[in-house]
Amino acid sequence: MDRRNFIQALAAAVACPICADAVQAASAGPHWSYEGANGADQWGKVAKEFAVCTTGTRQSPLDIVEPIGAELPNLATRYQANVADVVNNGHTIQVNVPSGSTLTTGRETYELVQFHFHRPSEHLIEGARSAMECHFVHRNPQGSLGVLGVMMAQGAGNPTFAKLVEVMPRREGAVKAGLDGIDPSALLPASRAYFKYAGSLTTPPCSEDVDWMLLADPITASPDDIAKFAQLYPMNARPAQKGFRRFVLKSA
Repeated sequence: MDRRNFIQALAAAVACPICADAVQAASAGPHWSYEGANGADQWGKVAKEFAVCTTGTRQSPLDIVEPIGAELPNLATRYQANVADVVNNGHTIQVNVPSGSTLTTGRETYELVQFHFHRPSEHLIEGARSAMECHFVHRNPQGSLGVLGVMMAQGAGNPTFAKLVEVMPRREGAVKAGLDGIDPSALLPASRAYFKYAGSLTTPPCSEDVDWMLLADPITASPDDIAKFAQLYPMNARPAQKGFRRFVLKSA
């Protein structure tokens, strides 16, 4: 996930998902990047509030290897076919959504707050990355986060991703509002088979309070659309983290 201070960003997006001021506020705070002096291997040293990026034992993403089959609850997504705005937040392209879209798993219901993209994929499956990965960030009434990850492979074009690529702001901090006809559900595969594990934000402050649900099947996007995204963000993926004997479950 993204933003220079994600917790501030998420709170701002929930409180005012269409405010440009919320985007500007989210860019304040310690500077981090994916490479260089403030790159992913240095996040724990950038600021004391990022220390868990280095010391944590439930960090994300992971390389999903030999998951354990389990009777996991079904995933039910009920996403509205509209978005609030598209933001270039300096680390990715983020799409904020109005209230009303939900993810239900068993007795737990989360509300979709935003979704965003990484290139290449942050998670690996049996050592293999995908061209990109989309993260749907949800929050439940208690404030816990549930993130639904979707791998994106090169292949046939996805009309919804293509439209987002065409309207995404090129300038950091810029917001594109007034969009119609963008359905987040069109960025999900038909199958809801998934991997589940306890993890963290994949960007600072790397808070270890995320229920991860990574869909087993990818969607596809055209090479041209992936290349257009890469013009802005050629690499915005955190390396895979240590598992520390965590169990990764796979739905039966």
